[in-house]
Amino acid sequence: MIARLDPGTRVLANGRILVGGHPRRVLRLDRAQADEVARWRAGRPVSGSHRALARLLVEAGVLRPEPEAGGPAEAEVTVVVPVHGRVRELAACLAGLRGLAVIVVDDGSPDERAVSKVVSDAGATYVRRDTRGGPAAARNTGLAAVTTPYVAFVDSDCVLEPGWLDRLLPHFAAQQVAAVAPRIVSYGADRGWLSRYEAARSALDMGDTAAVVRPDGLVPYAPTAALVVRRAAAGAGFDERLALGEDVDFVWRLVASGWQVRYEPGARVAHRHRIRLGTWLARRVEYGTSVAALDRRHPGAIPALDASAWGVLAWAAAVCAPGRAARAGLAASCVAAHAAGLARELPGEPARAAALAVADTLTAGRLAGASMAQVWWPLALPAAIAVPRLRLPLVAALALPALAEWVERRPPLDPARYVAAHVLDDVVGAVGVWKGMLRERTFRPLLPRLRRIRSGGP
Repeated sequence: MIARLDPGTRVLANGRILVGGHPRRVLRLDRAQADEVARWRAGRPVSGSHRALARLLVEAGVLRPEPEAGGPAEAEVTVVVPVHGRVRELAACLAGLRGLAVIVVDDGSPDERAVSKVVSDAGATYVRRDTRGGPAAARNTGLAAVTTPYVAFVDSDCVLEPGWLDRLLPHFAAQQVAAVAPRIVSYGADRGWLSRYEAARSALDMGDTAAVVRPDGLVPYAPTAALVVRRAAAGAGFDERLALGEDVDFVWRLVASGWQVRYEPGARVAHRHRIRLGTWLARRVEYGTSVAALDRRHPGAIPALDASAWGVLAWAAAVCAPGRAARAGLAASCVAAHAAGLARELPGEPARAAALAVADTLTAGRLAGASMAQVWWPLALPAAIAVPRLRLPLVAALALPALAEWVERRPPLDPARYVAAHVLDDVVGAVGVWKGMLRERTFRPLLPRLRRIRSGGP
């Protein structure tokens, strides 16, 4: 096993202190642990006696999860493809799965004969559900038919890139790994402005950084558009009561059971996104409705905002305090208090503590703006109408995070349309969130999680 430090991790105090992870934390190592981490940084493999330490640091986010030598062969994997209609897309999907054992679960498609023929032509196994049960039920039907130690769930609107499975299977050499997800990228991203926006900001694309998947992590969930799972960990599979969010629930239940789920962006699977505006908007509302149902099953896993407490207080003071001098003074005091707390955790590093406090505050502002667009705007809009001084901050909260994201990513879309699509995406999604909260009779997804710096041993 090779352990690599995450690029965002900082090593201080001659290796005795690691600052990093998501959310950021300060980890103190004893001398023996620090020496072992130094050997890993020099490229030496992790010895058997130190695997527990490596796993803890991977879970904390200061080390990147790396595949190990070995892992299962492709012959030990069965691919399950749920489908309802989509005959043409299914044919393209199955073309990328040749040479693998494949079970296609027809979830009550109206044209049974057409689907069956495509499956037969591809040399796959056809399983028919006469009554449509949804993605969770279809995947569970396929899962029940799997006899191999591993199962790969692949949606019928995916296009498989060569080598996608080869990059995922080595992760299973680590016995604690229950599932590994590839990066989901957009297929045909040059077909109009909405397609280009989706290519840059799809809800299925979890980015280019390898990570352990957990609700409060850098990668909080892994979609089952493509997901390889250890059969022994899958249990009964997906919750068929969930029409949406069943994949997130499945992954979070694995994590809660003590398994590790990994995200491997080196493996890529292309996905055909919905690029008609009406269909896209409707799907965004549907995604939002799943938030409250997931919160019922995993309380507190989806806070409206997850950020530094001092950073959020600084922005609240900057917006709400009476008078410019008071706003500036209170905001600066919050940043200074955060820096002082960090300095106590990082002895001899006052400049770094101050820089981290400023960075946390900027991040908190950006996340608060995103939360305003994605969850809180139905509450903020009436307040802004009633109090003119709040109107500019509301507009800034909606637009500036989108503009900052455009500057970072430089997508193949002009900033005006990118920002407009981004704001529309978030605002429409919030409609779904509120719809789901009313249905579930809970408003817990409105609550923030305000964090203080975490410190201690690994």
